[in-house]
Amino acid sequence: MAQYLIKSTDKRTFTLLAGAAVRGELKYTKWFSFKAVLALAEGPTFRIEPRGRWGTTIEVKNGESVVLSFRMHWEGSIVLKSRLGGENRAFVLKSQGVAKTRYVLLDKDKRELLVIEPDYQWNKTNHDYTVSSTELFEALADKDALVLTAIHCANYYMTMMSSLMTTVIATTI
Repeated sequence: MAQYLIKSTDKRTFTLLAGAAVRGELKYTKWFSFKAVLALAEGPTFRIEPRGRWGTTIEVKNGESVVLSFRMHWEGSIVLKSRLGGENRAFVLKSQGVAKTRYVLLDKDKRELLVIEPDYQWNKTNHDYTVSSTELFEALADKDALVLTAIHCANYYMTMMSSLMTTVIATTI
């Protein structure tokens, strides 16, 4: 089992740390945008961008090649389809907890791979994450890209849920 820390230096930049070593960075192009750049310390740089008219599917691209995509499922989980490492894999990110404040990444056999816990910094209006992985996750190729994509998914989930809550509150007033 490994521990990772995701440090948010501002509202748009999330740095992946394993101990003191920087493993990669997720940087959004604009605040409240789903477009981002995922740069690995020892590997390629990926573009993350919404696809389609409504942008409900998010794609991770290496050049023009889509290596991973994800979208919110109707029940609130996020389904990821990955070709990272040259293998087709499927994952699901689900929120857990009483207030749905932590996230779990599962493989297609519903085995836990990652536990992602946000650490809200109300005085900074942004948040860091603590990520715990399992041995199954540590055996995967391109795990750094997958951790940062899972963080993008958690941010996506929080944005979609806050938008939904804002809409519900606005329509009830």
